[in-house]
Amino acid sequence: MLDIRLIRDRPDAVKRALATVGVREAEVDGLLALDVERRAAITRLETLKAERGQASKKIGALKDAAERDRAIAATRGLGDEISAAEAVVAAAEERFTARMLETPNLPHPDVPVGPDDSANVVVREVGTPRSFAFPPRPHWELGEALGIIDFERGAKISGSRFYVLKGDGARLQRALIGWMIDVHVRHHGYTEIYPPAMVRRECLVGTGNLPKFGDNLYRDVEDDLWFVPTAEVPVTNLYRDEILEPGTLPVKHVAYTPCFRREKMSAGRDVRGIKRGHQFDKVEMVKFVEPATSDAELAALLDDAEDVCRRLDLPHRVVQMCTGDLSFTAAMKFDVELWAPGCAEWLEVSSCSNFRDFQARRAGIRYRPAAQAKPELVHTLNGSGLALPRVVIGILETYQQADGSVVIPEPLRPYMSGVEVLRPR
Repeated sequence: MLDIRLIRDRPDAVKRALATVGVREAEVDGLLALDVERRAAITRLETLKAERGQASKKIGALKDAAERDRAIAATRGLGDEISAAEAVVAAAEERFTARMLETPNLPHPDVPVGPDDSANVVVREVGTPRSFAFPPRPHWELGEALGIIDFERGAKISGSRFYVLKGDGARLQRALIGWMIDVHVRHHGYTEIYPPAMVRRECLVGTGNLPKFGDNLYRDVEDDLWFVPTAEVPVTNLYRDEILEPGTLPVKHVAYTPCFRREKMSAGRDVRGIKRGHQFDKVEMVKFVEPATSDAELAALLDDAEDVCRRLDLPHRVVQMCTGDLSFTAAMKFDVELWAPGCAEWLEVSSCSNFRDFQARRAGIRYRPAAQAKPELVHTLNGSGLALPRVVIGILETYQQADGSVVIPEPLRPYMSGVEVLRPR
């Protein structure tokens, strides 16, 4: 959530910045009008309450009982006015808050301006895509030939965009999760979290998933519990409505969860294979940092995500999102994309974002810079470290051999009980 004081004090600057992420000037004007309406309603209510307070003092000073009764009767109408004014304030607050919650974050000044993904910037490419002496096969062919992916049974039990990993396929996914967690904990200094995969509504409001993207989420209606679209949601909300004490920051967590998304926005796209599904696994990194350090922490977060690709020797590139392709919550965002030679495309395996104080304001996450100091909002960051099953795709397609076998990258072999090669069955 943005700071309404910033919008009031610098409306033109805010309008210019939000215009680059697709927000019309009239929407900002509408938000400011709701703020004026809300503040006027609050002032009216406070005035009425002050009048009642003054009247109560006068009544208390009256000695004559009859005169006191007449004065009390005269204030009854004031009580009705206050009740009506409270209802007006509540309605105004609700309209204002709803509009604030649907207003996106301001882009970082260093984000390139552009209308859509065509203006994204490739920052660097790392590694050389492998050249093959044979036509590389896509992962859906390799997976079926190896007997490790069953698309037919996945669709039978759950419908489209579901699949079953079998045998060494399931083991490979599990190995990747365990190995990536260990890399981030042992080499990058994160603390592992295993959070619930269902959260309360307010957790999704805190991270910016609600109310904007409710249609893309799954939930249990009876208890109003929501399946997480990413571990970012429960991990960020670990500190909701808390004040972190001096010396606590930075806090760095890494977590694995299954993730659930409707993928409505992607209907008709990527229907083959396992690169886009309603359920998938992901290892997620989340940081809580002091505002002055958040840009440097984003660079470090991005390097931690890339390090997974480097250790697996998977060619990849880093792409900076322009304003028109930023997420709703991000002030700055970089994607890590690995090259899938069988699909012949770049696949996003991580989005590393600095949200600045946008999530922290929604979730009430603050820190105390020093003892006795006034609490301030933290900056939050997150990035996939990495997202499955696209890493599985990268391994199958990059490490495939002419005979249809797939070599397991060396770092994963201890997590695969020593298996070095997957062979067709």
